[in-house]
Amino acid sequence: MPTTFIALLRAINVSGVNTLPTKDFVALLEGLGFRKIKTYIQTGNAVFEANDKDCSKLAGKIKAAINRDFGFTPEALLFTSDEFEKAIKANPYPEAESDPKSLHLIFLAAAPKSPDLAVIEKLLKDSERFTLKGRVFYFHAPEGVGRSKAFSKIEKALGLPGTARNFRTVRTLADMAREG
Repeated sequence: MPTTFIALLRAINVSGVNTLPTKDFVALLEGLGFRKIKTYIQTGNAVFEANDKDCSKLAGKIKAAINRDFGFTPEALLFTSDEFEKAIKANPYPEAESDPKSLHLIFLAAAPKSPDLAVIEKLLKDSERFTLKGRVFYFHAPEGVGRSKAFSKIEKALGLPGTARNFRTVRTLADMAREG
């Protein structure tokens, strides 16, 4: 029975760096044997089915193929559709439902073992809040992450690579996974 995965690539197609056209990304995923591939916006988001259930093994294959074909190795994070649904349901900031761009979920390579959350706390504006739940860091910034001093320090404070998506994108990817 195939599993539906959501792939999130970090720092793809940003200011002309790490260019990976969507059609090439789809062809790369097809070449790895994945099926029912759908992409969303050009920042390295894909939904697909695979028979292998090992997220880290599949992520490694994607990274290696991108390096081979395009000469750079982005962080590739994979989650099952069930994990994505759980991340949405675990949202600690329900007010973000009406303003989904105010909430960013930072998806991490693993659950942090010894995060330094005090670093983030010190930089928070009064309107900003965060919650860490396993491999997902929720950052609520009603004034926007572009104006946040804390947002750019999250990865370092957690000690792990991750990639952020706003709540609208997260819900869209989950909808795409449900559609099959």
